[in-house]
Amino acid sequence: MITVELARALRDAGLVWKPVSGDRFTIDTPAFDPEALDAEVFTVSDMTIEAQHYPTGTILGFNGTTEWALDSVDLHEALWLPREDQLRDMLRGAFRSLVRRETSLDAAPEYRVDIVFRSEHSSHTASDPADAYGRAVLTLVAASSAAAA
Repeated sequence: MITVELARALRDAGLVWKPVSGDRFTIDTPAFDPEALDAEVFTVSDMTIEAQHYPTGTILGFNGTTEWALDSVDLHEALWLPREDQLRDMLRGAFRSLVRRETSLDAAPEYRVDIVFRSEHSSHTASDPADAYGRAVLTLVAASSAAAA
């Protein structure tokens, strides 16, 4: 799962979330600290947490759950934590490879995602494949947002 910090960076760069069943999120408001070790991660599900679309915006409705007795959360108060497969899909044709690299005998492996975007090759490394994909997506989203500005 990607870090809260990376999820915020993706959101702030302009990544738009349209919730669907299976999406994970945390609540990102001053009252809740999504970076706390015990932070709740929720999953959108047609049975318990449902995206409800209204002309005024989208809310995430907690249907029959007892999680803090929440009824609903505005979409802007939720922080999407995209899964590895979702991040890989966002790269589309820019994706070239995912490489696992052993760094040393006693250290965790490192993962590198290689992409080509606008004829420029870039590599994005992290200790988790999802974070490596997320960093690559951040490069694309930031470049697209800059081009649109």
